[in-house]
Amino acid sequence: MAEEPKEAGPASPGFQNPVAGFGVTFKAMFKKRLTEQYPEQKKTTAPRFHGRHQLNRHPDGLEKCVGCELCAWACPADAIYVEGADNTDEERYSPGERYGRVYQINYARCILCGLCIEACPTRALTMTNEFELADSSRANLIYTKEQLLAGLDEGMVDTPHAIYPGMDEQDYYRGLVTEAAPGTERQVAHSKGEVVQEADSTFGGTEPASEEVIGR
Repeated sequence: MAEEPKEAGPASPGFQNPVAGFGVTFKAMFKKRLTEQYPEQKKTTAPRFHGRHQLNRHPDGLEKCVGCELCAWACPADAIYVEGADNTDEERYSPGERYGRVYQINYARCILCGLCIEACPTRALTMTNEFELADSSRANLIYTKEQLLAGLDEGMVDTPHAIYPGMDEQDYYRGLVTEAAPGTERQVAHSKGEVVQEADSTFGGTEPASEEVIGR
C-alpha cells in the first residue's frame, strides 16, 4: 500500500525573517568593489605594454623608417602595408637612400604580437601604451603614416629636410646627431599627395584600404 504524502510543515522562522533574506545583499554592500570604473578611471599599463604602433624619428626630425618592408613580411596577420621610395637631395625624409613613402597598419587585423618590432632593423617601429583603438568604422581602423609618425620634439624639424652637414647614415645610428643643424629648413614636398590604392592588392577585396592610403 502506497504511503500517503506528508503535509508540509510550517515555514521556518528564518525564511520569514526579512533581515535574514537580505543578509547576502547587505554583506555585499560593504565588500571591496571589483568593478573597473573604466573609462573614468584608467589603470597604468606595463612599461612594455603592446599598444598602438609608432614610427620614430631621429633627433633632428628625419624618419628612421627606410621602407625595407621587413615588418610587413614578419606580420602573421598581414596587417602591415609598406611602400618605399628613394630620397633625393631636394626631398629627404630619412638619412639613408630610401624611406617609407606609404605606411599602413590595419588594426582590424593586427593582433599586437610585436613581431614587427623585432623585425625592424632601425628601431623605426615601436609600440606605445595606447590601447583605445575601437571604432565604429572599419576604414578608420586602417592607420596611415601620418597617424603613426611620432610628433616633433625640441630641436627637430619636420620632414622633408636636408641631412645634418658632415654626417652620414652611420653617424645617425651611432647617436652623433642630437638635434637639427642650425638653420635647417623644411623642404618642399613634391612627391607628397593622396593616391588611391587598389584594395585587392593589399588587404583583400573586402577590406576598405583603397581610400585610406596617403603618400605619393
